[in-house]
Amino acid sequence: MSTHASDPLAALGSLPGVADAVDSVRKAVDRVYGHRVMRRRSNEISSEAALRGARGSAALSGADWALEEVRRRTDFSTDPEARTVGAALRLGAEAGQLLSIWRQSPLRVLARLHLVAAGDPEDSVGRPRLDGERVDEPLIEGPAPTPAEVAGRLDGLAELIVAGSGAPALVTAAVVHGELLALRPFTSYNGLVARAAERIALVGSGLDPKAVCPAEVGHAEQGRAAYLAAFEGYLSGTPEGVGGWIAHCGRSVELGVRESTAVCEALQRGAA
Repeated sequence: MSTHASDPLAALGSLPGVADAVDSVRKAVDRVYGHRVMRRRSNEISSEAALRGARGSAALSGADWALEEVRRRTDFSTDPEARTVGAALRLGAEAGQLLSIWRQSPLRVLARLHLVAAGDPEDSVGRPRLDGERVDEPLIEGPAPTPAEVAGRLDGLAELIVAGSGAPALVTAAVVHGELLALRPFTSYNGLVARAAERIALVGSGLDPKAVCPAEVGHAEQGRAAYLAAFEGYLSGTPEGVGGWIAHCGRSVELGVRESTAVCEALQRGAA
């Protein structure tokens, strides 16, 4: 018996291209989890995935640093790009600590993610923006939804997460990501928070329990233009547009898997 009428996320599984994307992602994730190095050194793969995911997320937000510079740097307070990279790294480290809270109180998790990204106790940090507060988001142009609309849609998203869904993990994660980009609920770092929340949804669902499939790597590898084009499809609300966004997120996960597979191979050769 179908439960799609009461499970709007599950209904998205029938959109164009989504079933194929879900199947392709599942097979890719299974392959990397089956790698012999994962059985012995998964913590190292997870740490490297977090670092590379942070680099990718920061790149999409305008701080496109080489991986070795991200790895080497210790001071992330010197300029806007450095602060963006530092925020992405902090989010990567924090995301794993919030999994137990996500299914009970996703809004608390989002507030915590913004607080961690911003790294300061200003009044606007860690809560949705108010009327008259400006949104600083370098990637997404156009007018942001009103605070009232943000509050309503955030509540709706939280209800879906708390209620649980029969939807594939990829679908849920892509919708979380897309909604947060669309809403830009905070005064800053919305893109970084959206991609961190996507990661939490993928890990918390059980699809990627060891956090070794960094979708942020794939989003960055496909490029800002492709990312924005897919996001415009999500914003359109059409079946093709939303399905295209979910498929784009799926491809990003697959590219993240490829990155971690390369790390496994390097460790196996003793080169990393």
